[in-house]
Amino acid sequence: MKTQTRVVVIGGGIAGCSTLYHLTQEGWSDVVLVERDELTSGTTWHSAAQVTNFGMTQTMVGLKSHSIALYKKLRDDPDYPVGYHHGDGGIRLANRPEQMEGYRHFASVARGMGVEFEVIDAAECARRHPLITTDNLIGGLWDGEDGDIDPAQLCQALAFHARKAGAEVYRNTAVTGLTQKADDSWTVHTDKGDIDAEIVINACGYRVNEVAAMMGVQHPVASMEHQYFVTEDIPEIVNAGHRMPLLRCPISDYYCRQEKNGLLLGFYERDCKTWGLDGISPDFSNDLCPDDLDRVMDVLEGAFARMPVLTEAGIKRVVNGPITYTIDGAPLVGPIPGKRNAFCIIGLRAGVGEGGGHGWLLAQQIVHGEACYDTWGLDPRRFGPHANVELTALKAIEDYQNEFRFHFPNEHRPAGRMARTTPLTPVLAAEGAAFTVVNGWERAEYFKPAPGFHVTHGFRFDESFDVVAAEVAAVQTGVGLCEVNGFNRFEITGADAVGFLDRMICGRLPRKPGRVGLAYLLNHKGRLKSEATIANIPASDRRPDRIWYGSAAASELHDMDWLRANLRQDEDVQIRSLTNDMTILVLAGPKARAVLSSVARGDWSAAAFPWLSLRECFIGIAPATVLAVSFSGELAYEIHIPNASLHAAYLALRLAGADHDLRLFGALAVDSMRMEKGYLHWKADILSEFDPYETGLDRFVDMSKPDFIGKQALAARGGRIEQRLVTLTLDSTDAPAHSGASVMLDGLVVGSVTSGAWGHRVGQNLAYAFIRPDLAGPGTGMVIDSLGQPVPAKVIAACPYDPEGTRMRG
Repeated sequence: MKTQTRVVVIGGGIAGCSTLYHLTQEGWSDVVLVERDELTSGTTWHSAAQVTNFGMTQTMVGLKSHSIALYKKLRDDPDYPVGYHHGDGGIRLANRPEQMEGYRHFASVARGMGVEFEVIDAAECARRHPLITTDNLIGGLWDGEDGDIDPAQLCQALAFHARKAGAEVYRNTAVTGLTQKADDSWTVHTDKGDIDAEIVINACGYRVNEVAAMMGVQHPVASMEHQYFVTEDIPEIVNAGHRMPLLRCPISDYYCRQEKNGLLLGFYERDCKTWGLDGISPDFSNDLCPDDLDRVMDVLEGAFARMPVLTEAGIKRVVNGPITYTIDGAPLVGPIPGKRNAFCIIGLRAGVGEGGGHGWLLAQQIVHGEACYDTWGLDPRRFGPHANVELTALKAIEDYQNEFRFHFPNEHRPAGRMARTTPLTPVLAAEGAAFTVVNGWERAEYFKPAPGFHVTHGFRFDESFDVVAAEVAAVQTGVGLCEVNGFNRFEITGADAVGFLDRMICGRLPRKPGRVGLAYLLNHKGRLKSEATIANIPASDRRPDRIWYGSAAASELHDMDWLRANLRQDEDVQIRSLTNDMTILVLAGPKARAVLSSVARGDWSAAAFPWLSLRECFIGIAPATVLAVSFSGELAYEIHIPNASLHAAYLALRLAGADHDLRLFGALAVDSMRMEKGYLHWKADILSEFDPYETGLDRFVDMSKPDFIGKQALAARGGRIEQRLVTLTLDSTDAPAHSGASVMLDGLVVGSVTSGAWGHRVGQNLAYAFIRPDLAGPGTGMVIDSLGQPVPAKVIAACPYDPEGTRMRG
């Protein structure tokens, strides 16, 4: 066994084998995989191993397409062929119009990745799958690439090809400990000896947190018991003359595929069970949980109704084994938060079907720093410190029970709520707030006009449309108040703080005390990494001078890792998180200055406190730091309050606002107003696939600076624009454009939507989209494939509301 290597992958299931294989494909041969037992002895060996192209984001479609292409290549390899039934086809059923609209949207998303799905009616579903009835069925989504693969053969083939490229695999070798050294490299302790490695990768399936504990971390991954059975031969299948398509049924919570001349039937029952939360026996390997078919009888009855042939079929084999889930159901693939040279590929509940793509994206991140796609939807840092295993278990149960029921836009499911709150959360609830969730934080989405008000979840404009319009109107004509909790805030101090931040951002750093600026951070490829508000706070009786770095709530762990990773050992810089200590109250509208002036001493006139200024003060009795910035395009102030004083500040502002008809507003109103101003959302419109020029952020780049991260790579691109972010207006009043929808011209895909919302002040249906640069000129017409319909759209100016910015300057 080697004593030194570049990478150690821990775990020999699909995640570990795929990562090892793809590392060698990216050019790294000095890599090792360590497995405590035999390869595929965890969840992989009992996987139902379905391989679909279906994904709800373009990244997920892309990684699944990679898996399919890889598996076809391995199937046809003469040296080590793999059993792969590709192209059987698969149907996702639906019995509600809203589900069918979702399928039409996902078909539009897939089209942008070169994948074609069909939305078919109930009769066509039955024609393609002759074993099903059409009772309580209106249609489905057809994936012609769907199939299944032999999971053990797949992993052995990946390991075989990795070995041929120079990798080594050590089976029956248990990892007993992990030690990180001063240079951030690792020693992997095993029962066969130690291995020194630059990088370690946790690919340990349901034992993920056993290895995580050796690193001093815990991952939000929980296991669920999952059952399927395999039937005896079914005459209708024997005599069909073709393989049956796969089925996935949100109506009755089961899936089904052909297994030899019978069927494999899997269940997502309501009475489901978590597994292994209190520890896993070291002897649990190539093992299963006890059968418990009584638990799935309700689901089985629905399957019998849909497929009467099952009532005559005998059961040959029952499998009940653990599968892993995360808080949002998507895997954790990427850097481990708070650790250097440590990665994970875990929480793969559909691991075999997706594993080829997950290993591909992780290998790119390790070797090149970034993957070809923006991988935020898989990033382990997308959850904050609230993401404990207890919360994960609650969400895992909820996801399990809704396995084939996708989330609708603005649908926020109830499990694990109130994970992160402020003193105002119950106050706003009493005011009628309907809440969304941002990195665990409960944030007001809109304010209900009556206690019984609710919305119908779907892809079209819903009952909240007029409510949001009224909130926007209040901000435009008077004054509104909004809580923005969870906003990521780092306090940066030290003699080298200014130089450090200047090197991190690609533009100009606000150096004058009491000033605020917007800044962008690039990765080493010159693409967009992060967006931050930089506030230069002068010394006062509260604290010495310091800099605040503020960014999106979701970026909490991501941005801290990036800043610390690029901090030089000789720099005097301290970074302290205040994210959980403070909350922002946004006061916005033409009467905002009058309200602020009545609760805070001092001169708040435009001359004394102009746009992009900063001042420490008191809001009533509450200490506050006020920033003259606006995300709405109206005169606005961000009022940053310690949570201990938040309620006091809120009461003072509500009392002062009563004379000006102050109204509360929520996140949907903010989203509408920011799109009218051309303001972008991180990881919706600001993506690591594009550079600042492609994203329309030229004014935030200063190439005359001596150096900043990504400068050389950005210069090497020579201003090449592969896609351009534009603002579109849609000729539709029925539905917004949804992220991922394809932009079409003459029957060809020319771009993809990133954001969409109705602009209530301009009266337009707005969308942002990355499109071909030759089509980016204002007035250019095209169509958006919106819910299966070609909706006319045209490019307009990036800021349709108050383009000169006079309103927010007061």
